[in-house]
Amino acid sequence: MCIGYKGCFFMSDLKKLQKETIIVNGYAYPFIRNDVLEEWMQDLTFLLTFSYGITPDGDLIDLNDEELIRVSLENGVKPLMVVAPFNEAGEFSAELAHAVLINPEARERLLNNILATLQNKGLYGVDFDFEFMYGADRDFYTSFIEEAAVKLNREGYLVSIAIAPKTSAEQKGILYEAHDYVGLGQAANLILLMTYDWGYVYGPPMAVSPLDKVQEVLDYAVTAIPPEKILMGIPNYAYDWTLPYIEGEGRAEKVTHIEAAERAARYGAEIQFDEAAQVPYYYYVDELGNTHVVWFEDARSIRAKLELVSEYGLAGVGVWNVMDPFPIFSEALHSMYNVLKIR
Repeated sequence: MCIGYKGCFFMSDLKKLQKETIIVNGYAYPFIRNDVLEEWMQDLTFLLTFSYGITPDGDLIDLNDEELIRVSLENGVKPLMVVAPFNEAGEFSAELAHAVLINPEARERLLNNILATLQNKGLYGVDFDFEFMYGADRDFYTSFIEEAAVKLNREGYLVSIAIAPKTSAEQKGILYEAHDYVGLGQAANLILLMTYDWGYVYGPPMAVSPLDKVQEVLDYAVTAIPPEKILMGIPNYAYDWTLPYIEGEGRAEKVTHIEAAERAARYGAEIQFDEAAQVPYYYYVDELGNTHVVWFEDARSIRAKLELVSEYGLAGVGVWNVMDPFPIFSEALHSMYNVLKIR
């Protein structure tokens, strides 16, 4: 099936080429610095503008993404709009998602509004980022993505989705239960596995994207989803935890990988490497005498992740997010693959 417009590509053709050429997508907020955005253009197939909201009736809450779209198109990168069920506080709302998904009229209205936006803004497609949904809405969500793909593919637009990193079909938890890998894998054109956030701001110190955990997700995913549709998530951020970590009280500081490396140099920290996670980390003591641990990414860990694309026969990778430079990713990417550019 052709899933593009003005020069489309075929997933079967991509599968034959993917050891040399892969898809790379990256998410960006409209307030990204222009120089950072320009720096990313060589690395991306798709730029995903984050994020349009929705109302219970199926109206779209617009996003001021015209500049993102302009820069993308000028640099041969195809822009996609991201649609997410955010509440007024900017948080994922299970109630909002439920209200739309169970209402056929709201679903149709939402898809019509998305189509009009794609046409009016010159976008290449849409990415649905529906997270933290009720498990009971699983089949409703799968049906909605099926409807979206039928309607939008017919008009020449791509439909992608972002889904939680599951290791089994019946994995429990609000992150997982509404994401049906088999059904969604049949419906969508591309699927981002959010293979990150094992280490997160409120959790205990550990790697954000440990290789062994990522492999567990991929081992299941390729049994349920065609590998040539799968994008593996890569995080463009690190965390610094103050020790000792106390559950329910600790909060990590999010830092860039560049800041993490600079912090290690400033404090003279010895970089260690977790062989199972294939991720570096280090300890340091700050000026107040507090001990910290930092988990981040370096060239070794990025290359290890990128090797999984060929190993599992995936379509490529997706970066959350491109708001900061990520030079070690760019260098490893271009040394190992070509980035697909759709003409």
